[in-house]
Amino acid sequence: MNSCGLSSKSALSVSHKLQLHQNKLQKPHSVLLFLKSHGFDDSHIAQLIEKRPKILHSGVDDTLKPKFDFFVKNGFTGKLLPQLIASDPNILSAAVDSHLKPCFELLKLFLGSPDRIVVALKRAPFLMSFSFKGAVQPNIELLIKEGMHVDRVAKLLSLHARVILVKHDRMVYVVNALKNLGVEPKTPVFLHAAKVMLSISKSNWRKKIEVMKSLGWSEEEIIVAFKRYPYLLACSEEKIRKSLDFFVNTLKLEPQAIITCPEYLAYSVDRRLRPRHNVLKVLVSKKLVKEDEKIVRAVTRISDRDFLEKYVTKYADKVTGLLEIYGGISKAKKMES
Repeated sequence: MNSCGLSSKSALSVSHKLQLHQNKLQKPHSVLLFLKSHGFDDSHIAQLIEKRPKILHSGVDDTLKPKFDFFVKNGFTGKLLPQLIASDPNILSAAVDSHLKPCFELLKLFLGSPDRIVVALKRAPFLMSFSFKGAVQPNIELLIKEGMHVDRVAKLLSLHARVILVKHDRMVYVVNALKNLGVEPKTPVFLHAAKVMLSISKSNWRKKIEVMKSLGWSEEEIIVAFKRYPYLLACSEEKIRKSLDFFVNTLKLEPQAIITCPEYLAYSVDRRLRPRHNVLKVLVSKKLVKEDEKIVRAVTRISDRDFLEKYVTKYADKVTGLLEIYGGISKAKKMES
């Protein structure tokens, strides 16, 4: 607590994972001094010790210094170095020549500056400690070979890193499956389609297709909708059923309208769609708004803030209980804030 800045709760937790003896504190103290000499402040040190307590038993000269020297040499200076190490302390267990160097070179190739690498690692701290030669590099090489632009590879590393950490044979399968559906790696939608397909098993993918077919969609229509909005098939089977039921039986939309805008199915029926529909149904019954094609847009497309202003606040004095029909005062306050 005194030397590392840990709270009493964190200190107790760490003490169960790391044995420190009063007469053998020279090495832990030397580690702390080394970290502070490289710009680590109290918060960085506390974060690091909480994640990787055994760093206090590390040798400064033989373990830490070679890795810190490597990062400093490659541009991780000032605040970037503690940010990098604190994002994923497992980096310190990796060998410089066989792991850190090839990993860093690959990240630098696509992301460029150390600043961008740190941003990517904050989103996906496991990136630099993962097996690059075993999974990441082969997957990236495959995607580039199949036509993915380097800018999209950079985006993949920065925002969707887990996509490329799958086993290589799984990535090969997904690339080929998407190409067979007409989704090419060079297209912007490929990244999102791959993310969805990689996140679910083949059996669950098939189940979702069958659910939609049972509700009257053809497989061709499902694939068209998926290519327009891949996250459609990331929804659960229950969510798909519930959303389709609302659009078909409540809003009376034709299937083609949903296929054209499949992102509708991702909206929450209970939190977004039904409360809006209930408000509009009352306003139509009182002839305050017309029942036309704009109704569908009001239910689905406009922002919460705009809906509140245009259809709830505007008519609250004319329709008793309209705010309660929409979802209560707490919901309105949340939107206003």
